[in-house]
Amino acid sequence: MSARIDEIDRKILRELQEDASQSLDEIAKKTGSSKTPVWNRIRKMREIGVIGQQTVKLDAELLGFEACFFVLVRTSEHEAAWQAAFLKTLRERPEVQEAHRLAGDIDYILKVRVQNARAYDAFYQALISEVKVFNVTALLSMEEIKSTTMLPI
Repeated sequence: MSARIDEIDRKILRELQEDASQSLDEIAKKTGSSKTPVWNRIRKMREIGVIGQQTVKLDAELLGFEACFFVLVRTSEHEAAWQAAFLKTLRERPEVQEAHRLAGDIDYILKVRVQNARAYDAFYQALISEVKVFNVTALLSMEEIKSTTMLPI
């Protein structure tokens, strides 16, 4: 289900995706509108869920999180109780930046950001001690070529 938004809403969203710290005046100027209508549109898009949590993008490497692993998880467990425990474990682990359930041979893929290989091993040991998994494969990202949260609207 998609929300009904018009071209002005799209312009506002593009500006917010580019830099959410812009003032309402700046966004209004760039979108050809005025401050109050821009504020009302942003408020409406928050209310319907188009705009979610606003946060700050941090530089992981500058903060010492130099290793990014993509972790492929296969399980032989598919019961609701196992899945609930697994999802709880993922949500509680701050190293897990993303988690996706997949179709195909791999059940889940995780994006895990840690300081180094030793920190990844600590994460791995904690994961397998909390939930039973059939197979875990870790792939170390050698270089981040593109990373964005921006949608092509």
